[in-house]
Amino acid sequence: MPTFFTSESVAAGHPDKICDQISDAILDAYLEGDPFSRVAVECLITTGQLVIAGEVRSTIHVDAVQIACQVLERLGYTGQEVGFDVRNAAITVLIHEQSPEIGSGVDGGGAGDQGLMFGYACQDTPEGMPLAIALAHRLIRRREELRADGMLPGLRPDGKAQVTISVSNGIPVGVEGVVLSTQHDPGWSLERLREAVTERIILPVIREVFPDARPKCLVNPAGTFIIGGPHGDTGLTGRKIIVDTYGGSCPHGGGAFSGKDPSKVDRSGAYAARWVALHLVRAGLADRCTVQLSYAIGRAEPTSLFVDTHGSGKVPEYILGNAIRNAFDLTPAGVIRDLDLLRPIYQPTASGGHFGRPEFPWEQIDPARISSLLRDF
Repeated sequence: MPTFFTSESVAAGHPDKICDQISDAILDAYLEGDPFSRVAVECLITTGQLVIAGEVRSTIHVDAVQIACQVLERLGYTGQEVGFDVRNAAITVLIHEQSPEIGSGVDGGGAGDQGLMFGYACQDTPEGMPLAIALAHRLIRRREELRADGMLPGLRPDGKAQVTISVSNGIPVGVEGVVLSTQHDPGWSLERLREAVTERIILPVIREVFPDARPKCLVNPAGTFIIGGPHGDTGLTGRKIIVDTYGGSCPHGGGAFSGKDPSKVDRSGAYAARWVALHLVRAGLADRCTVQLSYAIGRAEPTSLFVDTHGSGKVPEYILGNAIRNAFDLTPAGVIRDLDLLRPIYQPTASGGHFGRPEFPWEQIDPARISSLLRDF
């Protein structure tokens, strides 16, 4: 009998994702002018109010208010009826200097904090991501494409998708159900909205993978969804960490990504762990792989490296650990150098997931590292 597994994604206009995008847009602005900026910026947004807070050390100044307004305007939050009016909102900035004690440890090549990070890869999808989260992201992406090009007029910025897949012997074999909630104008009747979303968004995405799929579709199961955005739900940076990663298919270390420069191993360490796991799967050394790294503040070398191939490994895991150490420099400085992370590349990560997208450097395969991993086998 199959078992069932569920993952979710959220729209770019979801309140938590608004905060992630503002935080990363501010980070990118600092890195654009000073690649060695140290940035840790978080946001809170609610009805008519946005608070931007954090710690920064940089040679430049950026206008955080202007950047936040640009993000909100792009997302469509320009009226109270939508859930936030950027033109009449109160925006408070509480950014101060980074602690010199943290700065001294980072400047010496050490990690910007202690912590543990997980990376994951599998063969469920061409991008090496678990199928449930991949489909959830695709549903949200299609919803946003149809909204942007006017093919489904009257959809508003906020929304969520949830996908339940059926799994047999560890292999996805179908889609059991889909939940998709989308904010909308009052002009939509529930019946018409549910039909349009099912026929124009859900079934085309699901049937790209399972052509005969007939999942149970729940569209706006609570009823109308007119009041959304920050007026419907307060948003915070870093609250969608499972959406950002693997949809619950592997553990999460607990640290969020957005608003943090790559000296913070919550971010760069998680990218490195994914990069390693993806190489192991692409090298044929495992069908499914979880990699854990941990770091101590001010220290460069990871305090631990753990590999779990979930019974799919072709060689013992302790041998894989040695091969990883030979193929990858997992110090913060090594990760930043090898993935070229001192660039303004982060705002796009803040919506649609940080993994499984080929435009990001931690998703790109290095043949030389594949050769290094295989050298001893």
